[in-house]
Amino acid sequence: MGTLLDLYKYPQISYGPFDSILSEKVQFPFLYQMAPKDTSLHQGLVHLMVYFKWNWIGLITSDDMRGEDFLWKIRREMAKNSICVSFSEKIPVSERRHMESQETFMPRILSSSTVVMVIHGDTDSLMILRYSQIPLFPIRKVWIATSHWDITMRHLYVEGFAFHGALTFSYLTSEIPGFRTFLEAVRPSKYPDDILLRGFWLSAFKCSDQMENPEQEICSPNASLETLPLCSFDMTMSGWSYTIYNTVYAVAWALHEIFLKKSEKKSMRIEEFSFPHSWQLHSFLRDTHFNNSAGDQVFVDEKRSSEAQYAIMNYVLFPNESEALVKVGQFVPMAPHGQDFTICEDAILWGWWDSKVPCGKCSDSCSPGFRKTPLERKAACCFECFPCPEGEISSQMDAENCRKCPEIEYPNKQRDGCLPKTVIFLSMKEPLGMTLGLMAVSFSLLTALVLGIFVKFQDTPIVKANNRTLSYTLLISLIFCFLCSLLFIGYPTTITCFLQHTVFGVVFTVVVSSILAKTIIVVVAFRGIRPGSRIRMFIHPKVSIFVVLICSGIQVIFCGIWLGTSPPFPEADAHSEYGHIIIRCNKGSTFAFYCVLGYMGFLAGGSFTVAFLARNLPDTFNEAKFITFSMLVFCSVWATFLPTYQSTKGKSVVIVEIFSILASSAGLLGCIFIPKCYVILLKPDRNTMGQIKK
Repeated sequence: MGTLLDLYKYPQISYGPFDSILSEKVQFPFLYQMAPKDTSLHQGLVHLMVYFKWNWIGLITSDDMRGEDFLWKIRREMAKNSICVSFSEKIPVSERRHMESQETFMPRILSSSTVVMVIHGDTDSLMILRYSQIPLFPIRKVWIATSHWDITMRHLYVEGFAFHGALTFSYLTSEIPGFRTFLEAVRPSKYPDDILLRGFWLSAFKCSDQMENPEQEICSPNASLETLPLCSFDMTMSGWSYTIYNTVYAVAWALHEIFLKKSEKKSMRIEEFSFPHSWQLHSFLRDTHFNNSAGDQVFVDEKRSSEAQYAIMNYVLFPNESEALVKVGQFVPMAPHGQDFTICEDAILWGWWDSKVPCGKCSDSCSPGFRKTPLERKAACCFECFPCPEGEISSQMDAENCRKCPEIEYPNKQRDGCLPKTVIFLSMKEPLGMTLGLMAVSFSLLTALVLGIFVKFQDTPIVKANNRTLSYTLLISLIFCFLCSLLFIGYPTTITCFLQHTVFGVVFTVVVSSILAKTIIVVVAFRGIRPGSRIRMFIHPKVSIFVVLICSGIQVIFCGIWLGTSPPFPEADAHSEYGHIIIRCNKGSTFAFYCVLGYMGFLAGGSFTVAFLARNLPDTFNEAKFITFSMLVFCSVWATFLPTYQSTKGKSVVIVEIFSILASSAGLLGCIFIPKCYVILLKPDRNTMGQIKK
């Protein structure tokens, strides 16, 4: 019909949904669309989905170009907001009958687990959804209808409960002054020539205006349109009514302009003035723009027509079967960001089954502390929730990935937040640190006491027989060995880290080299008394001093190279103990550390070997046996230290080092000097030259 009217240039004015195809003036030069543009409708729908956190949506459209265009636009907008399409159903125009719908697409729609359904299309293409009686009550679906579908339209004998709680995007209209008053006064008797009004009146009120039909009662003269249910008549001006209102006014405005123009031509005949040709109306229609009685600007030119604004209406079916469309929000695309979409959630009635917002999701949300894991061969909105791995957290709902806490923090028990790590180190204020410190001081005082005894009884035979100089050197070194363990207690600093292992290495080397010198002196003393022995040349007091100096000097060189190349430094260890940051000394060069230990072990092994070989010498000097036992204890302690040190982490490493220093030093003190002190203090009768000669 449109093509036929185009031949005669008849103006065609459409009040239906705006169609971009119809705006092609080359193909449709004489067609005008009065409806606002729906280019932002899909954005408003997605705004609604995002607001209620729905991400599993079913789409139902008419099987035509308009439905295809809507699907493409809304799919793209949904993808931007991580919303998934559970299914899309296209209703063919040929399947509008009730039986066909029950056998084809209606079962698929109703059996779907999807809660939220978006319906798009004009009333004709989708009326099967309205006229098909839903067999289930209540049906747990949330229907979202677009402005193209009148959700209130249904047959009087078809219940409306299936769409109770539905939301619809209607054109946002202004109130026309006097419109409701006009409708309240409408009667067939007032407009007797309007046969359409008469037919509607008789059908809507189920009455007759003549006595010829005795089965129906006579129409009441007081009947009013406002008493009709919403499915029969809406007293408010709908979006389509508003568009029709503007369309009629636009035509009247154009006619007014054309007649006004012709009246100015004095030479025009009366017939031309009264009956202008239809094609003459086009130029006036294109330029028509005016303010209607509501104060809104109206343009016939599609290029100047405004973007559609939408009122979000809630379809409510009351227990008394009355209906209402309640405005619960609006979407104004041209408004500033944050003000374009507004909705009153508390004003919405969702359905018979629940007053809460329906859950339109494929999977329940993942709480903080969990992460989403996509299901195989499922949409991205379908997932399972798994706890975050050890050491990671997620602080948001539906987190896709868990993240690690910063180095100075650790995950809490729920793994939904980070807690600050506690800074720890071996302190004198804690029981273990205080105990080790007291032990170090006590052993050093005990060693000093032994040194005092040796000094006091320096002229006794037993002190002289054990080489006083080496004994003093050994005792003083042992005092420093005990005291150097205090460097490992307290907050590590650059200075303490420098001194810890270097002082330990040098002092212990002096101790071991002194023991080695003692052992060598014992062996040389007995081997050198043989006639013609070359070892006699080594029987000299300075030999022992040279042994100590040379052996200790080599260790000093090792420590100097260590400090010069890769010195120890304080560091924060955030990984050894969960929830703690351990302040400790990093050795800088592990190789240098083991070189120091290895050299010290080499000297200890040499001392043990020589002492063991000299254990059967006469008891006059009796030194070799004590040295053998002391070095056995020393080597056992440090042999145990190595595997324990490797397997220990955190603050326990420092404890192992201190314990090894104290244990090995105490072993040397106890095995070498305590027996001599016993003789000096408790058995003075054995501390004589005569007793020794026996």
